[in-house]
Parts: sequence; structure tokens; C-alpha cells
Amino acid sequence: MIIPIADDHSVVREGLKQILKKLPDVKQIEEATNGVDALRKIESSEYDFIILDTSLPGISGLDVLKNLKLQNEQMRMLILSTHPEEQYAVRAFKLGASGYITKDIAGEELLASKRKYLPVKNTFPLSLLSIWRSA
Repeated sequence: MIIPIADDHSVVREGLKQILKKLPDVKQIEEATNGVDALRKIESSEYDFIILDTSLPGISGLDVLKNLKLQNEQMRMLILSTHPEEQYAVRAFKLGASGYITKDIAGEELLASKRKYLPVKNTFPLSLLSIWRSA
């Protein structure tokens, strides 16, 4: 499995790479530092799973998500953000994200999240259920 990570902070990308390398099915991890680069890279290749930051320079991660979902509804994307779930997660879900996690989670939680999000179409934290129902 090849996973691209789109985040403008190198320390975040490096941390994610170290975490994802622990998964036996991850063969390669690619990187993008902005929304334009992410779109180009993802449109020109096939990926099993994509990790997108919400706040990318150029084109936001949510706009990248929206554009990619128009091209391929089956594409699975995990949104990674510094923003609280209730601020962006419902919007991300409506745009077609497979999941939403905040950057303050521990590494093992990210591994569990990746394992959880990959095999199913849409999975979000339980704390979002009441927010989603009211949206």
C-alpha cells in the first residue's frame, strides 16, 4: 500500500511516516507540502488511502478532498487537523472524507484510526454523532 501525506509541516509528515511505517501493509509513503502539489500527485497516481491536513497552503485540504471526490467517489481520505472535530469534521464528512482526527492524538491512536478507517467507507469519532444529527 502506498499512502500520500499532505501536510505543510515537515515535523508532522515525519512523525506520521514513523507511525505509518509500523503497519506491515504500508510499502511506501509519499509527501505533499501544499494543496496544489497534493492534487497533482494524487490525480496522477492510484492510492489506497490518503491523509490530508485541513490547512494546506494554496488549496485547502477540504478543497483537495472535494476535487478528488468528484473524480473518484471511492477514494478513501483521512482528514488530519489542529481544529476541533466539531469545527470541521461534519463538513469533511459531507465532502466525502472517510475519517477525521485531530493532530493532538497519540501515535497509537493514529495507527488504530488508520486500521479502522481503511476497511470501511465512513467512520468518525462517536463524539460527532450528536453534531452530525443536528447538521
